[in-house]
Amino acid sequence: MKRPELLAPAGDIEKGRLALLYGADAIYLGGKAFGLRAYAGNFSLEEIETITRLAHSLGKKVYVTVNIFARNEDIAALPAYLAQLAKCKVDALLVSDLGVWETARRVVPQLPLHVSTQANTTNAAAVRAWQKLGAQRVVLARELSLAEIAAIAAQTEIELETFVHGALCISYSGRCLLSSYLTGRDGNRGACTQACRWRYALTEEKRPGLYFPVEEDERGSYIMNSKDLCLIAYLPQLIRAGVASLKIEGRMKSAHYAATVVSVYRRAIDTACADPENYVPKEEWLQELGKISHRAYTAGFAFGQPDGSAMVYDDPKAAEVYSFVGLALNYDEAGKRLYIEQRNNVKSGQRLEILQPDGSVLPLVLCDMQDEEGNAIDVAPHAQQHFSTACPLPVAKDSILRRKNCRDLSVEA
Repeated sequence: MKRPELLAPAGDIEKGRLALLYGADAIYLGGKAFGLRAYAGNFSLEEIETITRLAHSLGKKVYVTVNIFARNEDIAALPAYLAQLAKCKVDALLVSDLGVWETARRVVPQLPLHVSTQANTTNAAAVRAWQKLGAQRVVLARELSLAEIAAIAAQTEIELETFVHGALCISYSGRCLLSSYLTGRDGNRGACTQACRWRYALTEEKRPGLYFPVEEDERGSYIMNSKDLCLIAYLPQLIRAGVASLKIEGRMKSAHYAATVVSVYRRAIDTACADPENYVPKEEWLQELGKISHRAYTAGFAFGQPDGSAMVYDDPKAAEVYSFVGLALNYDEAGKRLYIEQRNNVKSGQRLEILQPDGSVLPLVLCDMQDEEGNAIDVAPHAQQHFSTACPLPVAKDSILRRKNCRDLSVEA
């Protein structure tokens, strides 16, 4: 079985760096324009160049999203931006709009082009058509079953990419008009307000201001609030089908999310490739996927059209099971001290977990906390404050420190 690429989201430079360190083969990211995640941190051209240098030093790749559905003014500004991306030596562009595609082929013909999931590619004929236009890879629509993915792979010759984990929305391959219609913020140009997650009620034309609840429960109706995708149990089927890249959704998610999901899928893919016949997701992997911000999990379209069980009916928000509270800067073996950059208020006596880049998890109780000058402190309340704590076991640089803070959700992979 050919080992597929593990492709991870990078909402900003820290998330991209951690995704690479925790096992991603490649990352995808957006610049300050022309992408579909306007509210992510996104990357300046200087940051794109920096993260690309890091990725290449690790033998890994960087893909940049240029996947808006462009207007005339977008096309006018596009050539200069594409030329700058080429100078940054990124490895490919993700495109959905034919005008953007034609511009990229003309301005930066040396850059490989990947067809974004926004292009709604659901059949082998469309894949072959994109190949004739010069595509190196096609990201298949989320609406395909495992059987349909395998059939497309058997009938085509270029690289295929598919999502295996992350949020799903009520749309067709991400193409949705709800946000634009209700708020004027166009999801197809990067400004989605996630209107599908809002609470809805029914009104009648001649009774303005009178709301009739859609009875799901007393908290309201979330009829478009999809569960999150999780295909960790079905990796052998995807790998056997010949999928070249397995993609994680989440450029809007936290660094903790990026590191944890990448770490789990790195180990799962390696295990599935080594022994596909006996592959079963390990309980520890499922527990890790329960610790990130997530809704209950679903297999999505893997086995056909999802039914009502694929929706979350009681709450529009994802559960934040663990909080990212710090990043390990270095470990002093002689003094048995861990040096940390704070990301959330922490206090002496709190019990934490440490997720290391190799996927191992260590317990830690904060004690004997000291600031940068060596003064004793009981709390680290300031954003990105540097402090240290006694720590009996060695901890790898760039390990994630997290604290449990709410109920868990079942992982139904």
